[in-house]
Amino acid sequence: MSLPLTYLAAAAEAGHHELPMPSFMFGVIALIVFAALGTVVWSYRDVANRHSQVSGSRGGDGSGHGGAHGA
Repeated sequence: MSLPLTYLAAAAEAGHHELPMPSFMFGVIALIVFAALGTVVWSYRDVANRHSQVSGSRGGDGSGHGGAHGA
């Protein structure tokens, strides 16, 4: 018997277990977590442009070089 079939047989023998909360709440929790992570990512928007005067004089990337070749 292959490993997935072994797991399937063991799960069938284990019986029915109750979830710790209603099933739709898992989706609600996932939405809340993704919204919180999206807020964190959104809060870092445009940070490089706000601090370009600190990083370098011409390129803005901290190297001090221009963006074009030969500049």
